[in-house]
Amino acid sequence: MRNALTRAAFGLAIASLTPLGHAHAVAGNRIFPSTLAVDDPGVGDELDFQFSHIRAPNDDGDTASVNTWSANYAKTITPNLAVSVGTNYSTERVPGNPAVKGFDNLGLGIKYLVYVNPVHEFMFSVGIDSDIGGSGSKAVGSSFSTYTPTIFAGKGFGDLPDAWGWLRPLAITGTIGQQYASDSSVPNQLNWGMTLQYSLPYLQSFVKNVGLSKPFSNLIPVVELAMSTCTSGSCSGSTTGTINPGIIWESRTAQIGLEAQIPANRASGNSIGVRLQTHFFFDDIFPQSIGKPIF
Repeated sequence: MRNALTRAAFGLAIASLTPLGHAHAVAGNRIFPSTLAVDDPGVGDELDFQFSHIRAPNDDGDTASVNTWSANYAKTITPNLAVSVGTNYSTERVPGNPAVKGFDNLGLGIKYLVYVNPVHEFMFSVGIDSDIGGSGSKAVGSSFSTYTPTIFAGKGFGDLPDAWGWLRPLAITGTIGQQYASDSSVPNQLNWGMTLQYSLPYLQSFVKNVGLSKPFSNLIPVVELAMSTCTSGSCSGSTTGTINPGIIWESRTAQIGLEAQIPANRASGNSIGVRLQTHFFFDDIFPQSIGKPIF
């Protein structure tokens, strides 16, 4: 774990030599939305609220009904560097047993935007996410901490030739991060995911105005794949996660997202859940105060 953190810190130092980027996740004409299950490659001053409901297997092998409310705040230190803090409050119910509820461990993160190519609508970032052991309730939070060095990337297809114009609104994003636990008895895992997006605002503005009126002209249909693969211990090689089709409504200052959560395999459960997001872009709401970088 120490070696991984050292490599990530070295990567952040090298990244500080690259040109500055933009507010939000902007690469040329492309705006990557703040997707619900897979983090986007941008940095910015943002506040995110989410609610999710799903029935899934718990640690005891029972099928639990889980409601989760989450909040996450990100603050830019420089135009390319942001830190974040967040937590979840969850309620887990198994028939015949008392409900288990409480706050999960506090989450802290740092992300650096390494590279932006406006012509090819490409972005690349690196970061570290951590959960602080013992900071949540005993019923929900764990006693150990986790550390996850992560890579983030996004690519829009606005550079396709004219013959492929209808595919230009497409974009993909992806993340991959190796999670390490401070308790050696806890299995490590590889967290990975990707999204496929089709931006109707991009279609209207940069391909062809097809006459969509609001709110339809602000919609971005999206499919997210959020997965986790165990990389140590008795569970090594097993993968769980969800496939999340949905839609995002985006404006300059805020966005709203709604997605289904479909288990990716039998180990992930057999019930479809739902995820709802409300997201605020402080760099456009408060550009001269709390929405601008400290330095």
